[in-house]
Amino acid sequence: MIRLLIRSFIISFSMYSKIPVPQLEWKDQDMKYVLCFFPWVGAVIGLVTMLWGIICNNLSIGRVLYTTVGTAIPLLVTGGFHVDGFMDSMDAFHSYQSRERKLEILKDSHIGAFSVIQLVLYYLVYMGAYSEIISLRALAVVSAGFFLSRTLCGIGVVTFKNAKKDGLLFLFSSKAHEKIVKISLYIQLILCFAVMITLSLWAGMAVIAGTLLTFGYYRYRCYKEFGGITGDTSGYFVTLCEGVTVVIVGVCSIAGLI
Repeated sequence: MIRLLIRSFIISFSMYSKIPVPQLEWKDQDMKYVLCFFPWVGAVIGLVTMLWGIICNNLSIGRVLYTTVGTAIPLLVTGGFHVDGFMDSMDAFHSYQSRERKLEILKDSHIGAFSVIQLVLYYLVYMGAYSEIISLRALAVVSAGFFLSRTLCGIGVVTFKNAKKDGLLFLFSSKAHEKIVKISLYIQLILCFAVMITLSLWAGMAVIAGTLLTFGYYRYRCYKEFGGITGDTSGYFVTLCEGVTVVIVGVCSIAGLI
């Protein structure tokens, strides 16, 4: 069992991050618990983010450099894996085509104007909000948000309907041990909520409310547009959820709530 969990951990990091890990041959039994470890990619992002914040605080590094590197950290750790899904989803959402055509657009490797426009807009808002997050406590809430977004995404994978009967999302969801994965992710979710509220009552509660609303919106829109979720829409959700977290913490920082 321990060997199986280790293999699942390694596969999760090899799939969802650019962190160097041993490359394993994927077997069906290895897929059972991969999603249990998905949030820990976010934990690594959060740890690196905090280390960067501490360095900036101790060396009095300027706000522009602090913001740009802080924004880049999730991209560097994941290789832009989730942002790719965000861009594909934006092209599909804004195509105003039939459901079948939208699903085809999700699989298209080319990017369209809408995805570029939405990505630029996203990062303008993200960086603007991030620049207002000065205190380490506020940055810690943001760091926990990387864990939270992936926990909710994993819950969505094993709970929501799949729009397609193929692809990586279907592979992971169909092979997952649904009961154990759900219990694991819900426990991690509750612990993450507790950490956020401990760090800051008001900012923690605001982030929890905002991300849960985002989760509900994600389900509604994907069911309406695609008839379910896909691997690309999962990336869209993670990216959107991270952005919501940064904006909420930024606003709380401006308001003096953290």
